[in-house]
Amino acid sequence: MDILGELKSRRSVRAFSEEKIAKEDIDKIIEAGIFAASGMNKQPTKIVCVTDKSVRDTLSRLNAEAMGKSGIDPFYGAPVVLAVLSDSESHTYIEDGALVMGNMMNEAHSIGIGSCWIHRGREVFDSDEGKALKEKWGIPEGYRGIAFLILGHAAKEGPAPARKENRVLYV
Repeated sequence: MDILGELKSRRSVRAFSEEKIAKEDIDKIIEAGIFAASGMNKQPTKIVCVTDKSVRDTLSRLNAEAMGKSGIDPFYGAPVVLAVLSDSESHTYIEDGALVMGNMMNEAHSIGIGSCWIHRGREVFDSDEGKALKEKWGIPEGYRGIAFLILGHAAKEGPAPARKENRVLYV
């Protein structure tokens, strides 16, 4: 298992093919998120797997509106969206949600699925329409949106950008 090699080769994907993702692969990606570290092991996150196109399109519209760019698809046509929410009663809820996202991105890459972190989870789920979705899904009121992970088979991937120098200090 070459974890560093996997981390070095992972890219954010913003172009997806029409090929469907197998449910088993989606389940593996979600499982990686479930096993993310969390402050004091409180495990305050929930993951909503969206494969229904109309719900996916609603989330895309809300995300675009939150960005101030109505009419675009911030999910880049990805067929699967994983919404990560976290219980704001936990003092590390943002960090815990970020770890869930990172685990899922890395697992997706390791099994050949493209992914990209999409911001504005908080704005989407703080909107009236987003709150209604949370209620419909049975997510408690105190849960805040962290981010969205879009998934699909990559239509193209670019080369790794160079890493900036002088980012590590040894003391």
